[in-house]
Amino acid sequence: MKKINDKTVRVGIGVLVINGERKILLGKRKNAREQNTFALPGGHLEFGESFEECAKRELKEETNLDRLSFETVSLANDVVYEKHYVTIGLLVKNFKGELKLMESDKCESWAWYDKNILPKPSFGPSEKIIENYFSGNFYQS
Repeated sequence: MKKINDKTVRVGIGVLVINGERKILLGKRKNAREQNTFALPGGHLEFGESFEECAKRELKEETNLDRLSFETVSLANDVVYEKHYVTIGLLVKNFKGELKLMESDKCESWAWYDKNILPKPSFGPSEKIIENYFSGNFYQS
C-alpha cells in the first residue's frame, strides 16, 4: 500500500442522514485521532467512485442503512491534524433498513439528535456539513 504524504489532498464524504422527526444521525468515534467526537457517517472517496457511490458504501458499512436518494448539500476545504481534505456532504432523507452499529472498532454508538441540541465535541468536518445545510450555505473554507 502506498503511503500518503502530508501534502496529499484527500476527499472525504460525510452523509447527513435526517429522519422523519428531523433528527440527525451521529456516531461517537473511537480508535482515531478524533476519538470521542460525534460525526456523521462517512469516509474516504476511493479511486473511481462517484460521491454517491462512496456515500452509499459508507452508509451501509457503518450503519446498515440504505439510501433511497442523495442530494449534495455541502463543500468544505478542511485542514485538520496536519492533513488537507476536501469534504463533500450528501443529504439523505429517504432511507430504509434497521440502524445497527456495524463497525464497533471505529464507532461506539449511533443515535438520533435534535439539530438544536447536538452532542459535543463534534467532528469538525461533520459540523461544517450540518452548518452549511441548515444555514443554506454550500461552501465553507
